[in-house]
Amino acid sequence: MSEPTAPIGIIGGTGFGRIAELGDAQSIDVETEYGQPSCALRLGELAGTGVAFLARHGSPHRIAPHRVNYRANIAALKSVGVREILAINAVGGIAAWARAGALAIPDQLIDYTHGRLSSFSDHGERAVEHIDFSDPFDAPLRARLLTAANASGVTVHDGGCVAVTEGPRLETRAEIARLRRDGCDLVGMTSMPEAVLAREASLAYASIAVIANPAAGVAEDVIGIHEIELTLAATMQRVLQVIETFLMATCRPR
Repeated sequence: MSEPTAPIGIIGGTGFGRIAELGDAQSIDVETEYGQPSCALRLGELAGTGVAFLARHGSPHRIAPHRVNYRANIAALKSVGVREILAINAVGGIAAWARAGALAIPDQLIDYTHGRLSSFSDHGERAVEHIDFSDPFDAPLRARLLTAANASGVTVHDGGCVAVTEGPRLETRAEIARLRRDGCDLVGMTSMPEAVLAREASLAYASIAVIANPAAGVAEDVIGIHEIELTLAATMQRVLQVIETFLMATCRPR
């Protein structure tokens, strides 16, 4: 019996820890040379396409952003045949257009994290690889996601710069003011080193950013965690619509 393969990997973030619609899914425990991924992979079919789903923070949600084994996650997805990764990232909104409940397909990021294992090059005897990272999100994959959003009638913002902070705490007002001055539109905790590791592994990577809340100082009132959870729950059906439309287009004969 051949090993199961899935060309599309989906990494689910906060608020998107499972896909109930993943037909005939089987759990696959994968051990990599970088250790274990956040949880078992769920391999199945969605909209006619083989998909490998991975809950970034584990199942149940238990791993903080700075503790995620990003290298093992990317390596595990590649080992089951994944060639393209759709990452779902809950973020805070900094720009005026980034209101709670909105979706974006970002095109840039600034990495403010520290101490995370962010390269396969520093493992074992691997040669150091200086990859180009001018455009951290794969442009053709982004374009297909935008086309899928348009076809499904889901409004998404094209572009945006994500500030990636260490977490798990949310940011101070002063920090958000700095990020705004730096040109950031969104703020999250998980796009790095996920994006760069995908690039090193030669996997196309794009993000669907779900704006869960206004960042500190953007709104007058402080938004509570319960309100953030409600926003994410209300938004995820639209995310799934985009993904399913994307997958239906992906599995059509070329």
